[in-house]
Amino acid sequence: MDCNEGGGGGSTKTEERREALVYTWGYLPGVSPVKSPIVSLSPVRFPNRMEGGYSWKDVCGGGCGFAMAISECGKLMTWGSTDDEGQSYVISGKHGGTPEAYPLPTEASILKAAAGWAHCVAVTETGEVYTWGWKECVPSGNLIGDLGMVEHLQKDTTGNQSSLPAEQVKSMPQGFNLTGGTVSHLDSKRAREEIAKRRKISSAKVESESSTGGKEFFNPSPCLVTLGPGVRITTVAAGGRHTLALSDAGALLTFGWGLYGQCGQGNTIDQLRPSYVKSLSETKVKNIAAGLWHTLCVSVDGHVYAFGGNQFGQLGTGADEGETLPKILDSPGLGSKHTKVASCGARHSVILTEDGQLFSWGWNKYGQLGLGDSVDRNIPSQVSIEGCLTKNIACGWWHTLLLAERPI
Repeated sequence: MDCNEGGGGGSTKTEERREALVYTWGYLPGVSPVKSPIVSLSPVRFPNRMEGGYSWKDVCGGGCGFAMAISECGKLMTWGSTDDEGQSYVISGKHGGTPEAYPLPTEASILKAAAGWAHCVAVTETGEVYTWGWKECVPSGNLIGDLGMVEHLQKDTTGNQSSLPAEQVKSMPQGFNLTGGTVSHLDSKRAREEIAKRRKISSAKVESESSTGGKEFFNPSPCLVTLGPGVRITTVAAGGRHTLALSDAGALLTFGWGLYGQCGQGNTIDQLRPSYVKSLSETKVKNIAAGLWHTLCVSVDGHVYAFGGNQFGQLGTGADEGETLPKILDSPGLGSKHTKVASCGARHSVILTEDGQLFSWGWNKYGQLGLGDSVDRNIPSQVSIEGCLTKNIACGWWHTLLLAERPI
């Protein structure tokens, strides 16, 4: 793929001013006609240089049927979702092929954002966290604040836990107990029954309930998450029905659906409370990514850890088996390269190395691996990005976004 085509790539002279551009491949509703894959690098045009920004700032992990990116002025831009995509457009806006600003209830610039199957999360430059979508995926209340407090109370690497103050326990969302004991407000059996009940709701019913006031399952309006004093969650990732949070100390916490081991806890049990990934207790994590059934994280030394479902080779291990504990990705194709960023689609994965090379693997029905075909891979394969000065990558459910720069 040559990024010079369509206005990308170009010289890398440091004295030149550079413009950030977004490219995509794979399948995106409203952009790819009749589910035909985009197998070659395709530029995403910024809409008439509007929204107060003149270029792209970053790309984000998109959800089921839509893409997300951040404009130069810090607006969250979404596109790809259409009226026939079920609940996806409820949480992303009814946007086709033209990126539009998502109406968040804040003027602060968006720093990071992510989307899962039916939930989204965004973090502003002022440290505010907004969540919206399927409630079982992104609980409201003081969750992020509680996560930060638990981290400060559980700094040791032996798994020992300290007790939370009573007032903090009282403020926690129902079904969550951060002290390591039994679930205080909702027993495990009832919680599982409730989750199963929610999963059976069709997209049409979700839309109907969200528009007629039935908010017990779905919240389409972004809600501010109350942060505790001194809490520093640096980034988040949204998967199919599981969520990741990364602290400034490099500690990874996971919670939500665990059927395929995607929470990294060594089992296939749903995690009804945010929990540290204990096997990574001595590993400082710098980047996280969540797919439909799998998870990737990158350590500060550039190693990739993969866990969860592996039905389409999305873990990149070369095997068919899934992993319930983080497994370091040791592929001959990667050699000694250090990874900078990882991203997960529904069933595919992409990484960007420190030297600017791109590797992908997993499900490839729509050409989302960027390899020019629709053949699945179960080990990392290098993507040709000749002419690109690559800055970042992000996967959606069936597509991949690339942030690159060109001289202006």
